[in-house]
Amino acid sequence: MTTFLNDQINFPLILAPMVGLSHVALRETLHAYLPEGFRTLWPTEMLNSRRLPTQDLAITPQTLKHELENNLWPQILCNDERAIENSIPLLENWGATAIDINMGCPVKKALKHNYGVSLMGDINYASEVVAIAKKHATVPISVKLRAGIQKDQDFLLRFCEALIKSGANWLTLHPRLAEEKRKGVADWGQIKRLKENFDIPIIGNGDIQCFDDIVNLFSQTQCDAVMIGRALTSKPWLFLEYAKSQGLKLNSWQQSQLPSTPEEQAQCYGVFLKSFTINCFKHFSNEDAIKRIHFFMRVGHVWLNFGHSLSKKLQKIDSKEMTLEVLEKFFSNQDLTICDRTNLRY
Repeated sequence: MTTFLNDQINFPLILAPMVGLSHVALRETLHAYLPEGFRTLWPTEMLNSRRLPTQDLAITPQTLKHELENNLWPQILCNDERAIENSIPLLENWGATAIDINMGCPVKKALKHNYGVSLMGDINYASEVVAIAKKHATVPISVKLRAGIQKDQDFLLRFCEALIKSGANWLTLHPRLAEEKRKGVADWGQIKRLKENFDIPIIGNGDIQCFDDIVNLFSQTQCDAVMIGRALTSKPWLFLEYAKSQGLKLNSWQQSQLPSTPEEQAQCYGVFLKSFTINCFKHFSNEDAIKRIHFFMRVGHVWLNFGHSLSKKLQKIDSKEMTLEVLEKFFSNQDLTICDRTNLRY
């Protein structure tokens, strides 16, 4: 079946929408790792539909864009028609190719306002939110959700069926319960079950840390695309490894950033961090850039041996020049390595 998603993208790896991470600086840095001529979806950080109408999207940090941006896919928290009606046209005028509704965020702040995964407690309410979004949108509407708030896979199927009947064009499933957050193991079998029961595209998400995970998620679930979260804050070459496996052409720089050993991976991570740092200071104020770099390092360093030491060093830095100087000195160490997987929680 031909769908908007399959027509719009031809590279089925997608960055996850992550608060404090999926902003313009990371998107621009990752764009260099996408083979020329290939398209994926580019998410934003999670946006609040109640706040959007009062914001200038051209200057709000969470909605800044770079000059090469396309296929923008903002994710919104929403549950109220007035907020949806006022925010979706703004996002479309801003450049949204599609809009994603968050029904998966398990943090208390979202749950308090009946956003995120709390919507999964009521099938009728959640499906009505999708119907309202479709009513006020001219672009496709997708939903990112979790396995739910109860251990009931039949409920998950009924829930997804209701979203689809209300107009959801595709779904992204992170198959963990709300209470699990990032703990335990993502149950990819639930992604497979959605693929077996529904005709719309299904994006698989959860526990992607290395290239083998990408291959296994595709093969085990037959999902239409794989969404990668925090691993892309340290392993941008996952894009390149997948491209190479599909026989896609890489330019000379991309080939140089396709590491074959843990030591080479560490050096490629250093290149990535320097580019990310430059892009942060390009788009954000000095204070905001520093804050985002600090958070980025706290998330991504867990795959790097001695990564905690680097993260700690950078917490004391307050300028672009000093950040780049610390990175240059740190990655001159040839004993650095990247591991495939980590059990560290962050």
